[in-house]
Order: sequence, then structure tokens, then C-alpha cells
Amino acid sequence: MFGTIIWVLLGVVIMAFVWRLGFGMLRSMTSPLPEPPPAGEMRRINVRYRCSMCGVELRVVMAPDQDPPPPRHCLEEMELVAPVE
Repeated sequence: MFGTIIWVLLGVVIMAFVWRLGFGMLRSMTSPLPEPPPAGEMRRINVRYRCSMCGVELRVVMAPDQDPPPPRHCLEEMELVAPVE
């Protein structure tokens, strides 16, 4: 009798956990995406550039816009290196 009560309580606790987890996942899928930051504010990016003359590589992690212009090195614009994903 006591073992049955323990199993039922354990089942109710697991059911409540799965229920809350499921509703939390559904709620996260229906929430709208955050607004993009205002113009001029720094954004997180991950872009790599390589100098075609000397081979120096540069990683840019913050920029005022999502697609920044390439930096210059050896008086030439650096080439965008495709990300490995």
C-alpha cells in the first residue's frame, strides 16, 4: 500500500515536470524575436578576413552593422574568409 502511494506521487511529479517543460517549449516558440538594435549601436558578429598580399587574418566580432565593409591591409581590401560550419 505504501509503495503504491510512493509510485503514484512519483508519477504525478514526473507528469507535472513534463507538462511544465512542454508548455515552456511551446511558449518559447511562439514568443516574437527581439527588435534589432538601433542604427549605430555595436552588434555581435563573427566575420573573418584575410589579406591576399601577406596572409594576415583578422576576426571581427563587433561592428555597427551586420555586414561591415572589409578592412584594409597592405593598402588592399582584405578578402572575406567563408566560415567553417
